[in-house]
Amino acid sequence: MPATLSLKQARRIALAAQGLDKVRPAAPVSSRAVGRTFARLQLVQIDSVNVLARSHYLPFFSRLGNYDRSILERLSGVHPRRMMEYWAHEASFIRPEHFEDLRLWQKRKWVGAHAMDPEERADVAGRILSELAAGPPLTAAELTVRLGHVETRSTDNWGWNWNTVKRVLEDLFEEGTVTAASRTGSFERRYTLTSRVLPSTAVAAAGGPANGGPASAGPENAEQGRGRPDAGAAMLRLIDAAAQAHGIGTLRCFADYFRTPQRAAAEALADLVDAGRLEPVTVAGWDRPVYRHVEARLPRTATGRALLSPFDSLVFERRRLEELFGFHYRLEIYTPEPKRRFGYYVLPFLLRDGIVARVDLKADRAAGSLLVRGSFAEPDALGDTAVELAAELQLMAEWLELDRIIVAPVGDLAPALVQAVAGLHPL
Repeated sequence: MPATLSLKQARRIALAAQGLDKVRPAAPVSSRAVGRTFARLQLVQIDSVNVLARSHYLPFFSRLGNYDRSILERLSGVHPRRMMEYWAHEASFIRPEHFEDLRLWQKRKWVGAHAMDPEERADVAGRILSELAAGPPLTAAELTVRLGHVETRSTDNWGWNWNTVKRVLEDLFEEGTVTAASRTGSFERRYTLTSRVLPSTAVAAAGGPANGGPASAGPENAEQGRGRPDAGAAMLRLIDAAAQAHGIGTLRCFADYFRTPQRAAAEALADLVDAGRLEPVTVAGWDRPVYRHVEARLPRTATGRALLSPFDSLVFERRRLEELFGFHYRLEIYTPEPKRRFGYYVLPFLLRDGIVARVDLKADRAAGSLLVRGSFAEPDALGDTAVELAAELQLMAEWLELDRIIVAPVGDLAPALVQAVAGLHPL
């Protein structure tokens, strides 16, 4: 008989798995703490929108508070690397041990040069690889110059108006042949050969347990004697890692974490249940089969507080977010301004075990201001929501090195938030 959990218990399991159930530590944030947080999350989504801060910086702020962003540059750019770029949920920083597994399951042919003439693609790819093998990491623009490539491109294409060199580079990135050595200040990838970033020992380690534990306890034990292909073993590890990051969830939740096919994910999930890595449970109000990871904690209380990036892994799967927290959330960046309900870059506000508000934020770096362009309370918002949100905004302003917080009179929470911000100590 499956164990029965209340919705609040399921919330606390999910928050603990994501490192959002506790008050942040008061001590300065170390590189080790950032590394542990990344290992817990398994991946962090990358996005170019910089209205507040690059999206991959925000999940660490949400969990750790005021930390040095250069730590991420070291983790992703200095050997031995703890983070590398590849396709996962979307373009993401992933753990290197997941790279070979993801290569087997990530199919992003629309991104690169698969529609190009094969001979042209092979010629450009060969020249790119020769250039990267002979020298330092280069951006697409730098490689275009090195190769002497000249091309006329459309001037009215609002999307990814890439030249041939960039398209082939992205094709090679999807194949796993090249990767990002680092990023420029304007967020361009500096490409290099993957073999220079990911040592062969790390590739071999991808065959080991996803959680770093003993082999007898890991998901690969579930495949013994079945003659599974490597892709099946890879899926086991990915779904096990996704379930660890979630703590509790459905097949759709786990498959969506690394954006893996649901049919293959379902086979892996069944094997993980057989192996004792996942336990079927019943959650009040959740009308789909739900599973809890064997290592998931159920804290007695949740005491955390955090502003969450629109690309935070807690809010990846919108249906799960609504079922767990009763929070309906849509990113409105691509919605025409007159049709937006809440704003351009809206962050959910987590307080204890509920998502109680949302705020539209912008960093006005020239004026040194954190702009709250709209603030909206949820129907079940707690009485101290505005006060706690003001404290969180102050912490964010300090982290972003902004001098003041300006709250616009937009949204039902704005009057209380204006008052709470006015009562803060000066930054």
